[in-house]
This record gives sequence, C-alpha cells and structure tokens, in this order.
Amino acid sequence: MLETDALAVRMGVQDILRGVSIRVPVGGVVCVLGANGVGKTSLMRTISGIYQPSAGQVRFEGQVISGLPTHVIVGRGLAQAPEGRQIFSNMSVRENLLLGAITQTGAAARHIDDTLAAMLQRFPILAERIGQQAGSLSGGEQQMLCIARALMSRPKLLLLDEPSLGLAPKVVARIFQLIAEIRAGGTSILIVEQNVRAALKVADHGYVMEGGRVIIEGPAAMLRDDPRIQAAYLGGHAG
Repeated sequence: MLETDALAVRMGVQDILRGVSIRVPVGGVVCVLGANGVGKTSLMRTISGIYQPSAGQVRFEGQVISGLPTHVIVGRGLAQAPEGRQIFSNMSVRENLLLGAITQTGAAARHIDDTLAAMLQRFPILAERIGQQAGSLSGGEQQMLCIARALMSRPKLLLLDEPSLGLAPKVVARIFQLIAEIRAGGTSILIVEQNVRAALKVADHGYVMEGGRVIIEGPAAMLRDDPRIQAAYLGGHAG
C-alpha cells in the first residue's frame, strides 16, 4: 500500500532522512522505532506531504504522492494523527471530529453523520464529551480525539506518530487495544513509537532508525528477540 524508496530530506545543511526505504502492506501494521531525534517524525511528515523529499519517492497504492499537497494526500486515503496530538483546543470535540472529514466529497460526504456516529461508538468517552472544549480533555482523551479525527476521513492507511507519548500505562494499553481494533476493521497502520515493547506487540514488521537511516528491519517477532533491540530498548543484554 505504501512504499518509500531511498527517501532523503534535507533542512538547510542538515540531512534529516538518508535513503529511508520502508513498506506497508495492505491490511498490515508496521512500526518505525528509535530514540528521539532519529528522523521518525520527519519520515511521517514527508509521507504526509508536510516536508518535501530532496531525493527518493513516496508511493501510495502504486502512485507517486511526493510533492502533492497534504490535503490531496488525505483525500487519496492517507491520514495522520500527529505527535503531540495537536487538537484544536478552543473548539469542541464535535468540531474537531468534523474537521477530520473536511476532505470528504461525493458519496463519502453524504455519510459524514454515519462516520461521526461510528467514531462515537468506537470512542464512547468522546460521545460523553461531544460538546466540551477539546482543550479541557485529559491527555488520553485528547489522544483518542486525535486518532478519531484522523479516522473521520475514512483512510485506507492511518499514520500514528507517538500515540503513547506522555500517557499513563493504563491509557497506553487502551490506545494499543484501539490500534488492534482499527487494524481488524481493515485499515492499514504505520506507527512511529518510542514504546518499543508495545509497538512490537501489535505490529507485523518493524524498522529501527538511527541518524536518519534504517539500521535494522524485520518481522516484529524477530525484532523482539534481537539482542541489539533487547539491549537498546527492552532492558535486556546484548550478550
């Protein structure tokens, strides 16, 4: 469904991404792992059209989307829940959700109310807070709103950038349960995460980044057992 081919991004004199190639299959969950500042969020922003590549391509369903405006990319079926949630705090929960459907046209636009109802069923806490200002929600509720807003565009591929960041363990568990439910509904998912243990539990395949490059990749089960991953991220020993 999604391919990045030797993707490079330069900001001024700094190379942020250096030849990054990843693949997300239809119906799959793929995670991109690594410490803070290795280029994970830059990769997501480039896929979404916020950053433009200095080399390489992004392909979605076989078509090159590099260089397209972000709203066009969303309209093609790719939506992102960004790092740090970035909700519209002075607007209501309902208004935030409806903004997620702003690119819907034709038959999809006629079913926005149905999509909203489905989101409120999947995220019952948002139904309870529907008229409330989004900025008054807890951190976990804001993250659920951010994910639900992205799903309002009915994406084929959902990008989740650090969905567990700053959340309590119980909330993190619920967020990753939701990720599994979304995948079961047929949506492909690309996750950027520092919570390596949680990400590898829900993912099929993973990529580890360092210094703007992919340094390790493989099936999630293999990465969980990799001594380098255990030593760096899972509290194990390299042996």
